[in-house]
Amino acid sequence: MMHFDESMALLDGLNIEKFKTKKLYIMNAVGYVLAEDIVADHNSPEFPTSAMDGYAIIHEDQAMRRLKVASINPAGSALREKVIGGTCIKTFTGSLMPEGADTLIPIENVEVDGEEIIIKEEVPQGFSVREVGENYAKGQILIKAGTKLDFSQIGVLASLNIVHVLVYEKPTVAVLSTGSELLDLGEPQTNDAQIRSSNNYVVEAIVNKYDGIPMQLGCMKDNKESITTAIAEALKKSDIVVTTGGVSVGDFDFVKDVIYELGCEVVFKGVRVKPGQHIMVARKADKFIVALPGFAYSATVMALVYVLPLIAKLQKGRYPLKKVKAKLKEPFTKRAKKAEFTACNVTLMQGEFYVDFKGKKVGTSAILTNMLGDIGLLFTSEDDTSKETGDEVDVFLLD
Repeated sequence: MMHFDESMALLDGLNIEKFKTKKLYIMNAVGYVLAEDIVADHNSPEFPTSAMDGYAIIHEDQAMRRLKVASINPAGSALREKVIGGTCIKTFTGSLMPEGADTLIPIENVEVDGEEIIIKEEVPQGFSVREVGENYAKGQILIKAGTKLDFSQIGVLASLNIVHVLVYEKPTVAVLSTGSELLDLGEPQTNDAQIRSSNNYVVEAIVNKYDGIPMQLGCMKDNKESITTAIAEALKKSDIVVTTGGVSVGDFDFVKDVIYELGCEVVFKGVRVKPGQHIMVARKADKFIVALPGFAYSATVMALVYVLPLIAKLQKGRYPLKKVKAKLKEPFTKRAKKAEFTACNVTLMQGEFYVDFKGKKVGTSAILTNMLGDIGLLFTSEDDTSKETGDEVDVFLLD
């Protein structure tokens, strides 16, 4: 089995020959990764603009103390009058500054006396005037390709009158659980050896949360022919196939054999990591298979560690889980000479993250309830040792 760092390096080094893109209406593009640079085709603002409600003046005229109000300049109007010495024009937020004016004195700084204003408090030259290109300049790259679109990017796209935008398609991820002991939702139990399948639903939820499009294929018995047909069909219809179970060394663990027989190139099989050491990743052209272990906690953690990077890679996105430094509120016992992902409770206090293990059970990799609560994954390398209270550790945040 290879070192965990080597497996991640292999995953990171995978090249995609052809990325899938499509044009979307901007409001449908939220959450997608941009596939083109967005370049400003004009200055914003294109002309000097008022930033407040007030009076457009010639700065030096403030010394006169009283100025005649020559006109009014609402936002959106095409004012033709100019500001000349001794006069001002009432101007509102967003209005173009009248020709001749170089300063905007706010309403709060003046007193109106008939058709004149009395200046109570002077302002510096250029006050409350938005200069040409203050927001952005023509030719400037405003949003770079590879950016995940959110509300702020949508606002900029709209200001540029961009209706449709080119994005990377979110990958379709087929999810299939194998195991003759598994019962799908609603399926009646006929013997005590049967258990409810949760892995396929956990993986579907993870894919849905982290920018993939899940294709739920349910559960399948340990039958090699059926598994071969299912995975082959899934490869045709999806970009990533995720299986759970059937990847270890048992007599009925057929998934690993099927992957080889379908002509897939194995990226790696077996990693010194806990949980999930029998993880297998393979590819066929620009499509991937991730074979996860069958135990629920193992499948969940390995999906977060190995499936999410592939979802991100296929749309030139970023790995979504944030790694932070945190302090231990209690000792941590290192249990294996492997890279290890341990479920922990995460709290944020006075700007620092802290972790503890209250309510977390020690046992097999089947304890999915360890993932309940305000959870993070504490990561330790195979060279790490046990930690003491107050020690700093690496934690992946799940929210």
